[in-house]
Amino acid sequence: MLVSFHDLFFGYAGSPLLEKLNFTLHEQTRAGLVGGNGEGKTTLIKLILSELTPEQGSVEKRNGLRLGYLPQNGGFESQNTVYGEMLEIFRDDARRLDQLREVEKRISLAQEGTAEFNALAAKYESLNKQIAARDAYQFEVKIKTVLNGMGFQNAYEQKISTMSGGEKTRLKLCRLLLEEPELLILDEPTNHLDMKTLFWLEDYLLSFKGALLVVSHDRYFLDKTVKEIYELENKRLTVFKGNYSKYKLLKAERTAFLLKEYEKQQEERAKLQEYVDKNLVRASTTKSAQSRRNKLEKMELIEKPKLPPAPPKFTFSYLEKPYEKVLEVNDLLLSAGEKTLLKHASFSLLRGEKCAVVGDNGTGKSTLIKQIALGKNEAIKRGRFVKIACYDQENANLDPNNSVLEELWGRHISWEQTKVRAVLAQAGLPAEDMDKKVSALSGGERAKLALAVFECEGGNFLILDEPTNHLDLPARESLEEALRQFDGTIMFVSHDRYFIRALAGKIIELSGGELTEFTGNYDEYTAFKATQAEKQSAEKTVERIPAPAQTGYRSKEERALEAKRRDRIKKIEKEISELETEESTLTDSLSDPTVSGNYTLLQDVCNRLEQIKNRVDTLYAEYETLL
Repeated sequence: MLVSFHDLFFGYAGSPLLEKLNFTLHEQTRAGLVGGNGEGKTTLIKLILSELTPEQGSVEKRNGLRLGYLPQNGGFESQNTVYGEMLEIFRDDARRLDQLREVEKRISLAQEGTAEFNALAAKYESLNKQIAARDAYQFEVKIKTVLNGMGFQNAYEQKISTMSGGEKTRLKLCRLLLEEPELLILDEPTNHLDMKTLFWLEDYLLSFKGALLVVSHDRYFLDKTVKEIYELENKRLTVFKGNYSKYKLLKAERTAFLLKEYEKQQEERAKLQEYVDKNLVRASTTKSAQSRRNKLEKMELIEKPKLPPAPPKFTFSYLEKPYEKVLEVNDLLLSAGEKTLLKHASFSLLRGEKCAVVGDNGTGKSTLIKQIALGKNEAIKRGRFVKIACYDQENANLDPNNSVLEELWGRHISWEQTKVRAVLAQAGLPAEDMDKKVSALSGGERAKLALAVFECEGGNFLILDEPTNHLDLPARESLEEALRQFDGTIMFVSHDRYFIRALAGKIIELSGGELTEFTGNYDEYTAFKATQAEKQSAEKTVERIPAPAQTGYRSKEERALEAKRRDRIKKIEKEISELETEESTLTDSLSDPTVSGNYTLLQDVCNRLEQIKNRVDTLYAEYETLL
């Protein structure tokens, strides 16, 4: 047991927020914490962190629990460099390694069999056990693995104080991963990560040894990293086994079952009450009527399940169908200022296709779809009868001085007010929001208003830039379903991989100034990318430099040299593998008393390890030149 909640009650200003919470986080727990805004997710985390105290009940934690927490904007301030900050975590490991090297030197000078030699050998064995227990020999490898995976491979010497808020949050996460807490709590950890880093983090967390509690709107991330879902709803916490997708099914089944049981009991109670009412005053049936009344009084009432509020509803339709080819892009050059984002980009979209645009931050995704929407670039050709409707992630097309009602009605002045109000209500904006100024809306309310405006444009080609930003999970799923039912053409940019997987039948990837078109769904695309990554890993390629273009003809001598190069690469890979295996075996032997207690044997092992290190360095250097 790491953390346990017992009959916990908590509220603010006399208003209850959490009631009768009973659950336990174990060593192997990997849970996602979900719930609507204001349901108490942050409060629950603060109770675990002891930043809040329960009004009733208790929160028990294991003595000495090592707990790591990443808040939503959880960067930290430091004048240190990126690499220097990570080294601080392993200060004790580095000190022990220095001590070990010092003992090695002193052993080499001591006479075998003397009291000094025996004392040094014992100290050497003790240090080596401590180092092996913490896997301290690998601490620099651990640092580089995490920093490179989280996108800091070119920032080792950068001062942390010069970084952006998002970079500091990512760096905080790096530190937490390297500290390896027994319980790691992550609050929206994917907010500042690009696709490549997201995939890396998911794979890394699969091998994380501690318990994990994640608050996230990233459903794909939850599917990959957790094995159960903790749902906060109506002041209670319910545990569902399985990932997020499984939770959705179990939640629907549970709600249907509870509602059926409630209705079944209500029917039974109505029949019992009817019998009592008719027969209690009749002498011949008084006894049986009293029996049924007693049964009614003793019956444990089933609470009517509280159904979640209806999510917003969207409907996308159009009047005129376009020609088969909706969009054709040929040899597009795309720039932002002096930076070239794309060159020689070509692709096309057919009627009914749903296409996701993916790529790292700064590769030009939003710029590309904005250029398509503008339609002023000669390299971009729209098909006949194409009508574009655009959704902007910043909602810049909304007038902050308008009321909610004015914003939509002003665009469709011929509509009756009841129709305008109905559209807004379906989008999740109730009557009390109609007179609110757009500037006073929350991020989620603005997004719903912008989507209501968007759906009323009647486009047959929808272009969306990060449409799920600011939407809660029910709203995201409602939007997904509406777009899935839409039979027109869609092109969208999104970091929400669950959203991409639900919609996309084609993927356009932007990377390194190039556009790559992939026909297939998101799962097929990620499988293809994983296969590519495995090939690169097998070749031990850290950075591939594109080979010069070939003319198509190579002489006999050139072919012979190429065959010789490939053969040498294979031999180097084999030798490196053998040496690394030997190095691992020798390193393990250092903790063996028969080795550490025998000076001659110990020296031989240390000398061989040094030879292996030098040889591997030489082979890697040659390997990189051959690649």
